[in-house]
Amino acid sequence: MAELHIHAERGEVAPFVLLPGDPDRARLIAETFLESPRLYTEYRGLLGYTGTYKGLPVSVQTTGMGCPSLAIVVEETVRLGARTLLRVGTAGIVAGTVNPGDLVVAQASVPRDGTTRMYLGGDPYAPVASFAVTKALAEAAPGAHVGLIQTEDAFYATQPGDVATLAERGVLVVEMEAAALFLLGQLRRVRTGCALVASNRIGDSAFIDPTFLRERVLGMARAALEAGLKLEEVAV
Repeated sequence: MAELHIHAERGEVAPFVLLPGDPDRARLIAETFLESPRLYTEYRGLLGYTGTYKGLPVSVQTTGMGCPSLAIVVEETVRLGARTLLRVGTAGIVAGTVNPGDLVVAQASVPRDGTTRMYLGGDPYAPVASFAVTKALAEAAPGAHVGLIQTEDAFYATQPGDVATLAERGVLVVEMEAAALFLLGQLRRVRTGCALVASNRIGDSAFIDPTFLRERVLGMARAALEAGLKLEEVAV
């Protein structure tokens, strides 16, 4: 039976899955990098494609915005056969060492979201990416910032006055999905990772140039796909 939200069958989703939040970004990645990409779902705008990258079966599955939507997609995608899930998205900058357009590889995420709290019944927890995936991403993207991020529910909640405290705690950037992905990876026994393009500094109304952002997103996607090849080599 097709999953309730994904509307796909087992065999249509590859074991290695990229998870962009934006359906337009999912289409861009699939059409740019995958050989013979096939759209297996478009229900609720959650576009999902499967094809191959240098012989590696790959799916690109939209998650939508925020942890609640991502959690639904991840739960169903895992039931459809996904075994390595790698978020590819954008994030707001906290650390002074990160500049717009830089790539960030998340080792772990501060869980300031409601989804992880609901799964855990409010228990304290530290959502961490799979080491093998983080290592493969870092190797595929030399020069990327590797470290701690923060996941939030409210896009406009964090203000410039919050930046100094977050930076002091080692947070590089903030985004809206990774903590739930990392937790579900542990609970469902699948590998997870996260790569992010830094889009703008917190409180800065001037966002990154769209053409430059597109270029950097494609660079991130290529690195994520190359990481998938590295992980396949290790598995073999």
